[in-house]
Amino acid sequence: MSAEKTNQSWGGRFSEPVDAFVARFTASVDFDKRLYRHDIMGSIAHATMLEQAGVLTAAERDAIIDGLQQIQSEIEAGQFDWRVDLEDVHMNIEARLTDRIGITGKKLHTGRSRNDQVATDIRLWLRDEIDVILAEITRLQEGLLAQAEQHAEVIMPGFTHLQTAQPVTFGHHLLAWFEMLSRDHERLVDCRRRVNRMPLGSAALAGTTYPIQREITCRLLGFEAVGGNSLDGVSDRDFAIEFCAAASLAMMHLSRFSEELVLWTSAQFNFIELPDRFCTGSSIMPQKKNPDVPELVRGKSGRVFGALAGLLTLMKGQPLAYNKDNQEDKEPLFDAADTLRDSLRAFADMVPAIKPRVEVMREAARRGFSTATDLADYLVRKGLPFRDCHEIVGHAVKYGVATGKDLAEMSLDELRQFSDQIGEDVFAVLTLEGSVNARDHIGGTAPTQVRAAVIRGKALLAER
Repeated sequence: MSAEKTNQSWGGRFSEPVDAFVARFTASVDFDKRLYRHDIMGSIAHATMLEQAGVLTAAERDAIIDGLQQIQSEIEAGQFDWRVDLEDVHMNIEARLTDRIGITGKKLHTGRSRNDQVATDIRLWLRDEIDVILAEITRLQEGLLAQAEQHAEVIMPGFTHLQTAQPVTFGHHLLAWFEMLSRDHERLVDCRRRVNRMPLGSAALAGTTYPIQREITCRLLGFEAVGGNSLDGVSDRDFAIEFCAAASLAMMHLSRFSEELVLWTSAQFNFIELPDRFCTGSSIMPQKKNPDVPELVRGKSGRVFGALAGLLTLMKGQPLAYNKDNQEDKEPLFDAADTLRDSLRAFADMVPAIKPRVEVMREAARRGFSTATDLADYLVRKGLPFRDCHEIVGHAVKYGVATGKDLAEMSLDELRQFSDQIGEDVFAVLTLEGSVNARDHIGGTAPTQVRAAVIRGKALLAER
């Protein structure tokens, strides 16, 4: 049976066509067609190199490049006929190129394999995706800096174990998320360096006998380095796993942020207001305003974690070099990148619109004896050992629980029953403002430090 009745790229070896179900089962074109732009980009660079190496004539190169550019226009106009029988994005484009320019189209694949072709396409695609994601991280950080600067003096309770711990400023709390996102940005920048290494030229697994010049395609495609081993070049998916690991950390951060936003918008906290455009209602409870964006981002984190686990499992048992298993790398990688990008975009749009309920936050900070540590520190400065101070303040808090009074609401006589070292000056440290202003060091919650951190943050973003 002729190759045309099986598959024009490899059908010569076979005596019967692939079963129709198997063809559908093994095809990847339904999801890898999104690589079309990068596949064409790689093919144009490959054709350019082949001409410089003397494998193609200038006329053949020009015909191939013109044909590929016309195919890209067809795809982007929605006029391209994607065929499952051609298996993947690569063969669909190559078959269409041959239809357009004849036998010259069949020369494009000289000196390469689908193995190094797909590895190149994925790296090119992921490189672009990382750039978009980095831009969204920066946009979200800009929103956090603006909010922190505006609300540097707004006081809220800080929590440990979800119990009121010490007063902090709202700006300081938001800058914690800025720091997390900075680490996410650093990880993805570093990951991009390892993504940006070129496998093209590895061919099927051993390299090629044609006189290719990999440095040319490396330069044309903007890669930072040429892959040093052909076996590794076609089978490596570390870069995809590393991206999913970095994406998982970023989604974990967004999920924690989401959890706080969900809590803060609840009637029990009522710390912030989210605009209606980021919320939905209930079909039967008309009073409901649900924080759907944070809830959904919190849920979507599991998809990205799953992509990481899936890719690790995919690769753990594979011998060198390329195996068909690797077809399963794309869907989880695509989904992880899409999910992270969209989650960051949603947060970058939403965060600048958050409105803190200043008085509610302040009242919450007044409850729960949030200045207890300040009283202990005050007594330490009077010369008492910290452990003794801790016990003294513990008794004061027990008294406050029994009488329903916060420390700042007690009279001097009430406070002095726990230590005669307490004087009139104690009330300066028991106020919320006194508490936050006292933490005036780098990384502290004092408004002056929040504003200084905002300046540093803006400088960091300006350097990117």
